[in-house]
Amino acid sequence: MEFDLENPLTSLKEYVSDTIPDLFVSESDHMPSRNFLHCLKTSDFYVSFREEAISRILQAQYSCNYDLFIPYLAVNYMDRFISRQEIPQGKPWILRLLVISCLSLAAKMKNKHFSISNSQEAEAGFIFDTQTINRMELLVLDALNWRMRSITPFSFVHFFVSLFELKDPSSSQPLKDRATEIIFKAQNEIKFLEFKPSIIAASALLVASNERFPLQFPCFKCSIYSCEFVNEEKLLECFNALQEMVEMEWYESMLDTMSWTRTPLSVLDRHFTKSESETTSIITSTTTITNGSTVPEIKRRKLNGYSGK
Repeated sequence: MEFDLENPLTSLKEYVSDTIPDLFVSESDHMPSRNFLHCLKTSDFYVSFREEAISRILQAQYSCNYDLFIPYLAVNYMDRFISRQEIPQGKPWILRLLVISCLSLAAKMKNKHFSISNSQEAEAGFIFDTQTINRMELLVLDALNWRMRSITPFSFVHFFVSLFELKDPSSSQPLKDRATEIIFKAQNEIKFLEFKPSIIAASALLVASNERFPLQFPCFKCSIYSCEFVNEEKLLECFNALQEMVEMEWYESMLDTMSWTRTPLSVLDRHFTKSESETTSIITSTTTITNGSTVPEIKRRKLNGYSGK
């Protein structure tokens, strides 16, 4: 039976509210160790190792057209494994074997076919047989104490949405869809590894509601603050970090668009002699962009900017 990321503690399709306390109690067991977080802050090797591993996992997803949740699970397994198992340096084949093994395990959990041959097509010089991959899978399983039904932010999305008093019940799906996009992107950022899955889920939903339903945002915030399992300080920190990530993505997208569409009449074609910081300020605050089109200045909404607790 396929593993359901939204409801990891049961095989039932129905949402079982009795499992919610168990999710909050157990979620820390499905996170990387604190020692690993310290290593990421002090060791360039682990930062590079993780970045390359995620890059290869995403490449496999694109080339093999896997379900998006398979690479997500694979990164979760990979993070938890390297946080508990020392990785020797100077052996690039270890990274490639680990990536293939984590993808294989994730595919098995999602009850999807995984092609070992396709996953190694681009791995010149490193071809692993089935037996070698199986042995690596056992090492991963052992390091994770066989906790493969991972508790992730997706496990909490339904619960937090149920706390919202939506004026239009049908709007819950767009809210969940946008929160899902944010959660996927956040997994690649090291700074979000320190937050519990529940905090990431709650923060992603708040960022999504800020975008989709800004007038209801204060009510949504109060609803999540009322949850006894939520640490308000961590929620605030995670929300602001996610908001910054989303805004950075928007700015990069805007600049990419400008680079393709600008004309000699664009205000950005002038030769500025100002400092870099002044130029950045002009780019992010100007309303006239190209061809007379306008883009309003984005005003960041800090979570602690509201008193409705």
